[in-house]
Amino acid sequence: LLPCICFHFFSLFRQVRDRLKQQVVEMTEKFPGFRPGLAILQVGNRDDSNLYINMKLKAAAEIGISANHIKLPNTATEADVLKCIASLNADPAVHGFIVQLPLDSDKPINTEKITNAVAPEKDVDGLSSINAGKLSRGDLGDCFIPCTPKGCMELIRQTGVQVAGKRAVVIGRSKIVGAPMHDLLLWNNATVTTCHSKTSTLAEEVGKADILVVAAGKAEMVKGEWIKPGAIVIDCGINHVPDSTKASGKRVVGDVAYSSAKEKASFITPVPGGVGPMTVAMLMQSTVESAQRFLEKFQPGKWTIQYNQLTLKMPVPSDIEISKSCMPKPIDQVAKEVGLFADEVELYGQTKAKVQLSVLKRLQNQPDGKYVVVTGITPTPLGEGKSTTTVGLVQALGAHLHQNVFACVRQPSQGPTFGIKGGAAGGGYCQVVPMEEFNLHLTGDIHAITAANNLVAAAVDARIFHELTQSDQALYSRLVPSVNGVRKFSDIQIRRLQKLGINKTDPMALTKEEVNAFVRLDIDPGTITWQRVLDTNDRFLRKITIGQSVTEKGFTRTAQFDITVSSEIMAVLALADGLDDMKKRFGRMVVASSKKGQPVTVDDLGVTGALAVLMKDAVKPNLMQTLEGTPVFVHAGPFANIAHGNSSVLADKIALKLVGKDGFVVTEAGFGADIGMEKFFNIKCRYSGLRPHVVVLVATVRALKMHGGGPAVTAGVPLPKEYTEENLQLVAKGCSNLNKQIQNARMFGVPVVVAVNAFKTDTKAELALVVQHAKEAGAFDAVECTHWAEGGKGALALARAVQRASQAPSNFRFLYNVELPVVDKIRLIAQQVYGARDIELLPEAQEKVALYTKQGFGNLPICMAKTHLSLSHDPEQKGAPTGFVLPIRDIRASVGAGFLYPLVGTMSTMPGLPTRPCFYDIDLDPVSGEVNGLF
Repeated sequence: LLPCICFHFFSLFRQVRDRLKQQVVEMTEKFPGFRPGLAILQVGNRDDSNLYINMKLKAAAEIGISANHIKLPNTATEADVLKCIASLNADPAVHGFIVQLPLDSDKPINTEKITNAVAPEKDVDGLSSINAGKLSRGDLGDCFIPCTPKGCMELIRQTGVQVAGKRAVVIGRSKIVGAPMHDLLLWNNATVTTCHSKTSTLAEEVGKADILVVAAGKAEMVKGEWIKPGAIVIDCGINHVPDSTKASGKRVVGDVAYSSAKEKASFITPVPGGVGPMTVAMLMQSTVESAQRFLEKFQPGKWTIQYNQLTLKMPVPSDIEISKSCMPKPIDQVAKEVGLFADEVELYGQTKAKVQLSVLKRLQNQPDGKYVVVTGITPTPLGEGKSTTTVGLVQALGAHLHQNVFACVRQPSQGPTFGIKGGAAGGGYCQVVPMEEFNLHLTGDIHAITAANNLVAAAVDARIFHELTQSDQALYSRLVPSVNGVRKFSDIQIRRLQKLGINKTDPMALTKEEVNAFVRLDIDPGTITWQRVLDTNDRFLRKITIGQSVTEKGFTRTAQFDITVSSEIMAVLALADGLDDMKKRFGRMVVASSKKGQPVTVDDLGVTGALAVLMKDAVKPNLMQTLEGTPVFVHAGPFANIAHGNSSVLADKIALKLVGKDGFVVTEAGFGADIGMEKFFNIKCRYSGLRPHVVVLVATVRALKMHGGGPAVTAGVPLPKEYTEENLQLVAKGCSNLNKQIQNARMFGVPVVVAVNAFKTDTKAELALVVQHAKEAGAFDAVECTHWAEGGKGALALARAVQRASQAPSNFRFLYNVELPVVDKIRLIAQQVYGARDIELLPEAQEKVALYTKQGFGNLPICMAKTHLSLSHDPEQKGAPTGFVLPIRDIRASVGAGFLYPLVGTMSTMPGLPTRPCFYDIDLDPVSGEVNGLF
């Protein structure tokens, strides 16, 4: 009989193993790169524990589970074990997690505390109080059951006997087997009696059992004559008894006297080879089940998200009042809702967090969602609501149409925040919140850029100073110092040697000529393009003289401060697709030319690694939310004139993976379509490899009236009556600008949806006229939007139009080939996008074309720096001017970021603080700590 039973059990174990193996294969096929993960934590080095663990590792390998054995020494303290458990709880690659008992430590450790520290959702041993409590309440579908009782139930099921209505007896009441076995049988509708060492009528109780489970830990305690004929007997015991016939002098027996019991029982498990292997099989099954629950919960592209209900008021309160009336969700909740793991999120308080770039690797096989860019017609100085529209659109798509959707926006500079413009969090009922966090320091990215930029500036002037005051040998001795009698080149110095064509790694092997080339950057001060920066509008730093201290020995020069967001480091941050790419771009940044006309880079200065360290956190996108609870990435804030004016590539890429193939990512391009959108396509999409599906073009009646010949619009001055009274003639005439910007978008092969951002002074006839003109000009659709006053509800028509447009064919194409000569690329943009007849390069610009071409930068994309208030170079020319010649007065290079930027016409500088800056209205409540005032 025994060989037959063993064969039956072997067949059963194989069936379970094969079934689990197939489930793992199906998971990995559906989610490439995914494998169920099991962690086994052991303390000490007990031989029996090692044996059991090896069995589990072998079973996991056969099934395809990734098993990790963590072994702590027997000197480990309770704190050591808890720390390890916390790490495994947070590891998304671990789906099942067991602590091997007993804990073999020299130090006192509370086993109950340890088992309860395991996250219930990973507690595949089912030993935590939470799982035990759920089992005792009958919540079998929402808990993990200890593996031995689970295996016992599987063995009972295999007999074909119905448990319901049967009388069951469990001998033993341990937390690992007896107590959970009782609960499991009870909730499977058996009548259960638990017996133990104090049960006086044990033989009598056993004789009543249709199902007998024994886990007493006493060798052959249950006699065969006690057993009811035909009973099912599950023996969980493992005991060693003396046996002189065995080489070891002992043999393994169970808690049941097998030889006599098998004559009475209809089914009995052997020891060894019965419950033990099934327990291991159930551990594997629980691990696979946990992995399946994990995938169901964190399935990429499948969100379960809680949206915030808006309480709309009329008239619409101030932006800060609306923002403060909203109770944002905890940001870790937002992260969890969109499928981010705990170890992928770095919390900065309750309302903002940074997201690790590792999420891109995890989701690399996940298809991207739909990519939407929001741009606008040529604006008034007041702006036409692109940010508000961006937020309104995502609130409509998410909170109202229940689509997975992310907004990706730029971080605002504190210059405009404290100057004239104020903040950039959107407005009305379409805001990123909390707005004071959004508009101020956020997570410190801009401060990191300030520090990194000014480190480069300091390095430039310090290098000029040292080269002017030291000999070649003195410079060399300081650049490659002797440490314990040994000189060694750093990695960045090896790169400089290679750039110079010197293929040597021994500092003592350089010739005098090679030392001279290595130590002398020979910077021409007149060619320095790298300026110091500050994130404040300070007019008195526009031009300064540096080096006036006596310690600088008279080496002065004229310099200036720019605003931080104009730094090339900001542009690099926005275009980099990872830490390594960012570091390489830093190294390529050109700060000046040598006196021989060669570009001097950050790598030449030796600062690249330091910049990467300063920017290591800034490269991670910042997670926030809208008023209605939809997720937002706030990352990077390059200007849209001397830079490309778009948020980061990394934020877009992560968001596109998180939303899944049916979701949407909505990003915003700065200024009008002729500037921000053109650069989004020709620069950002060129470097990112991403392809947009829809362009949303924001238009307002106010701006169209201005383009139709209305009076000047000035910030801080009441609008003339032409803008507050119906004037269809002005609107119709101004639609020339709308038509041209629609053509500009369609030029790139992407469907255009026009969002007519309605103001309270607009009439129905004016709004309808704009919609009509937009459709006639070739827009896929045009809709009126009232999101500023109504939140996502007011952008529902826009959201539905975007959904339809995203299904339309999109034949995206670039405007130019980067291999074209610099002048030809500039001319194409001027003629095709702006409507110019031709371009005119002034002498300085001509010299730069020749210089950059000679230096090898001629194949970079073009980033036109011109006024945003007109399609032309003249801000007074409204509508859609044609026939003009576009003057190019200079060209500069952002080689690290990867573009040349021609300076068009006479551009205004960053304004200083006005007579009454925005900060007059900003204050802090000393009691509550809340920010008050307007942004």
